[in-house]
Amino acid sequence: MNQPAAARARYRDALAVPEFRAIFLSHVICMLGTIVTQFALTVLVYRQTRSPFLAALVFTVAFVPYLFGGVLLSALADRVAIRRLLVGCNLTTAALAAAMALPGSPVGVVLVLAFGMGLVAPVFAGARAALLPRILDGDVYIAGRSLFRLVAQGAQVGGFALGGLLLIVLTPRAALLLNTGAFLASAALLAAGVKARPAITSATSLSLVRDSLTGLGKIFRLVRLRRVLVFGWAVPAIGVTPEALAAPYAQLAGFGTVGLGLLMSALPVGTVLGEVLCLWIPSPARRLRLVVPLALLMFLPQLAFGLRPGLPLAVGLLVLSGMGLAHHLGLDQLLMDAAPEPVVGRALSIQTAGLMFWQGIGFAVAGSAAQLVAPPVVIMAGAVVGLVIVPLLRPR
Repeated sequence: MNQPAAARARYRDALAVPEFRAIFLSHVICMLGTIVTQFALTVLVYRQTRSPFLAALVFTVAFVPYLFGGVLLSALADRVAIRRLLVGCNLTTAALAAAMALPGSPVGVVLVLAFGMGLVAPVFAGARAALLPRILDGDVYIAGRSLFRLVAQGAQVGGFALGGLLLIVLTPRAALLLNTGAFLASAALLAAGVKARPAITSATSLSLVRDSLTGLGKIFRLVRLRRVLVFGWAVPAIGVTPEALAAPYAQLAGFGTVGLGLLMSALPVGTVLGEVLCLWIPSPARRLRLVVPLALLMFLPQLAFGLRPGLPLAVGLLVLSGMGLAHHLGLDQLLMDAAPEPVVGRALSIQTAGLMFWQGIGFAVAGSAAQLVAPPVVIMAGAVVGLVIVPLLRPR
């Protein structure tokens, strides 16, 4: 576990740590459960209301609570013993999923329960992120963080397909019960596999919300850390434009359903390829120097969408663009270098919440722009904006 910071780690080094294996397996189970839940909820809401707007609202309530939960509840990662917090979040999510599955639940109630799950998610993700540096050292920590992103991207490729297959044999409410089981299994794994640790901070007279906001203020007063966080939010928020507009672009180009699926899968595939290559090939020091070039790589291929490429070229461009997301490997190290020990947990919580929230905003902005301008033009314009902001916001 004690890996020198300058040594290059592999995924197997992180997986060799028993405590990390328990957390990682829990993450796999939770990620698949969450995606199946989103799919099942979308189908459930649409079947009950026949409203595309309400069906789409399922995804909105999955993103928006990250702002509230991640910012206003971030102090929980320091104030509650970490294992207790992780297990408690899983049990709460399981209970909310079970309530959604109750027969006859009105759509409004289901969406409120989904919003509640969205509030819990950033608390859980932030606490888990804050725990990783206490389990993994040096470049092994970077490998562990990369594994979590690989699962997230792989779940995007296969999770919705799994949801579709499940709904062939199950009702949406039965699929939600499976999610309850998934989070109960995750809670059991964490209870058995994570060591008991005391809370980081002792009792304080500040309220939870005030304590969270105070911690946020401390983090944003640290200039170097603030630049790392803002860069890590802005690049993916703009970079999701092709993914956000995959459906209208595919319709405009006449790609059909299969073509749309290939477009939607291309960015995640590129991300997985980029993460694996950039962990395997460059040294840790070189990965730091690759942060800006890889961020630029996200946007350079997207410029070509102004020429309306056909399906094979469009997929290839998006795979190449997705490889640029490997800049997060260097950003992970920059954040750990920039965050003083007392605020590492809070910084990681806020980083995780902000990433989800700003990507959600990126989807909304891209979709709004495509109401006024053709999708290929919006994708190209987003790429131009990205190429401008990368050097302006680069971490120093």
